[in-house]
Amino acid sequence: MSAVVRRPVAFISAIVLVAEAVGVVIVNGVMATFVKNQDMSLAGTDPGVMANGAWVLGGISGVFLLLCGVLLLLTGVRDRAPGRIARVVLIGCAVIHGVLGALAVGLIGWTAFVSMMVVLGLIVLTLVAYGPGREEPATGADVEKPVAPASV
Repeated sequence: MSAVVRRPVAFISAIVLVAEAVGVVIVNGVMATFVKNQDMSLAGTDPGVMANGAWVLGGISGVFLLLCGVLLLLTGVRDRAPGRIARVVLIGCAVIHGVLGALAVGLIGWTAFVSMMVVLGLIVLTLVAYGPGREEPATGADVEKPVAPASV
């Protein structure tokens, strides 16, 4: 895949993940506020604990998605493959999107499934575009050619 396509995909993926991070924090904040204000509980659990848990989950999820967005942004800016740890983090993010997409189709509907699969596809496309086998020799470097064995 050429650099003309690789870099925009990485940038678009980064923008989508940052927007998703903001959305996840907002949704969890709204859920925490409703739980706290309506004094709801689940099997006798303290509503304050549930509200705090929603805030913590939203914060952790938002930070993770923001980290993934920054990693994709750096990949696009540098036009280099992400390092080993960054690749593992992005693969984890892709797996989480796949699992959440599978759950979303049953719980929320096909629109949520499609949106999760679009994000999954963007992450995977970026990882594949910057995957192994795309390294070109540096300009001016001599490319080694195989030498035939000498006949005796």
